[in-house]
Amino acid sequence: MGLEREKTSRKPRADSLRNRELLLVAARDVFSAGGPDASLEAVARSAGVGIGTLYRHFPTREALFQAVYRREIDQLVELGTTLAAEAPPLEALRRWLHANIGMVATKKGMLAALAPAANSSTQLYADSSARLANSVGTLMAAAITEGEIRDDIAPEDVMRALIGMCYTRDQPGWQDTVIRLVDVFVDGLRLRQPTQ
Repeated sequence: MGLEREKTSRKPRADSLRNRELLLVAARDVFSAGGPDASLEAVARSAGVGIGTLYRHFPTREALFQAVYRREIDQLVELGTTLAAEAPPLEALRRWLHANIGMVATKKGMLAALAPAANSSTQLYADSSARLANSVGTLMAAAITEGEIRDDIAPEDVMRALIGMCYTRDQPGWQDTVIRLVDVFVDGLRLRQPTQ
């Protein structure tokens, strides 16, 4: 009993934590690039570990999908906080929306390569949507306070527009196209000074 308790309460070893982080970074890179080379074997190879190590950390495709997706959301929320503190409000909003395009690319690649079970991530998506809407809402509020953007658009509407732009583009180079569309969209949010 004591040995069993000791096993469950031990912290993961440093090399295990490092391997997990390497796998998450590799998965993001491999799946955001997409294509026929986006596979679990490619993730392990890119991380410099064996496929057995990948399966020890992520025993199912859904486990890997959820871990990578959760990490991407965490990073976007952190980025929103950083940008709010360091960049002018409108620029912070624009840069944060651009960063979301990379997250969508990773998610699209993972959906194609991993084919997670339908509805396996419903709660994760709901939580993530709320966190992203809160993050963009904070950035929008700062831009509204500065008189830079209009105040009649909800954060959820901005996220819907962004996701719509991302998911209607699947040809090569779609991310560059969506960045241009996001820039047009953000410019459309700006308050216009009346002409005299």
